[in-house]
Amino acid sequence: MAFMVKTMVGGQLKSLAGGLGGGDEKGEGDKSAAEAQGMTREEYEEYQKQLVEEKMERDAQFTQRKAERATLRSHFRDKYRLPKNETDDNQIQMAGGDVELPKELAKMIEEDNEEEEEKASVIGQLASIPNLDLSSIKDKAQATLGELKQSAEKCHVM
Repeated sequence: MAFMVKTMVGGQLKSLAGGLGGGDEKGEGDKSAAEAQGMTREEYEEYQKQLVEEKMERDAQFTQRKAERATLRSHFRDKYRLPKNETDDNQIQMAGGDVELPKELAKMIEEDNEEEEEKASVIGQLASIPNLDLSSIKDKAQATLGELKQSAEKCHVM
């Protein structure tokens, strides 16, 4: 309550005593920004330019990282046949459209794809069976193939 009264009455008293205050009083708030920082005007302008350039550089890097993540998400959406996301497409286009994944992420994806291809192949399926020696099966298959070739050479059909 006291605050409201002070605010209402204080504002009116200041306006009433406005011409009586003694004219131009310069405080610290009236200094230019350069003087407040202890720099000349040129130094301050150069400093402001550097701040703007650094901010633009950080924003560009941030946009690039967001696009890389969006590319990774879209890759997995394609891989698992999930619906596309427009925000990811927008982030990729904001970064220039053609975004490459970081080397570490690309390597992880490549390894993941190789593992899935191996598991999808017949040999990969056979390798998952316990107590199965693929090298012995391969040797037997080659020996059988060699025997078939020899028997085919001996047999002459006319």
